[in-house]
Amino acid sequence: MDVFTAIKERRSCRKFLPDAVGEELIEKILEAAAWAPSPANNQPWEFIVITSPDIKKTIHDESVACKKKIYKKSGWGWVDKYQAGFLLEAPVLIAVIGDSEKTGAHKFLEGTEDTYQHACAAAIQNMLLAAHAQGLGSLWFTLFDREAMKKTLGIDPPREPLALVCIGQSAGSAFQTPRKDAKEKTRYIR
Repeated sequence: MDVFTAIKERRSCRKFLPDAVGEELIEKILEAAAWAPSPANNQPWEFIVITSPDIKKTIHDESVACKKKIYKKSGWGWVDKYQAGFLLEAPVLIAVIGDSEKTGAHKFLEGTEDTYQHACAAAIQNMLLAAHAQGLGSLWFTLFDREAMKKTLGIDPPREPLALVCIGQSAGSAFQTPRKDAKEKTRYIR
């Protein structure tokens, strides 16, 4: 699949079929993640592949609690309506764990210590595109309490859970969200 086609066609999937995802497909997706760029090539990511229904249920329940906390503080209607059932449906959740000690030279520049998170975001994008290229649906999920997720997955500092990538066969067509033309978001300095 052409990379531009994959970028334009990939959408967030919030409804998954229960069909298992083969280990070889997961390994291909993780290999794509490992090829992401990172500061000083520190590769600050680790991945935890989750298929356990019990752990997925714990993550789902923690997400619902987090959602309630956010709604109470913000009053945002969309948060109250947001459903996270896909955490239970997706055959595979991949936790993306970032190591804050692996930021590269930026750790010596105040206010730029989070470059490890940027590298992990690049790895996540590679995962999403690789899943799409393999005919799978995927979702980048971050609506969780990091401290609760650390406890659930047994993660110790300086490592941080940054996202979950939900992967599986899509149960239907994903919603086609519009994009603004890049020209509207671009400025040249010559």
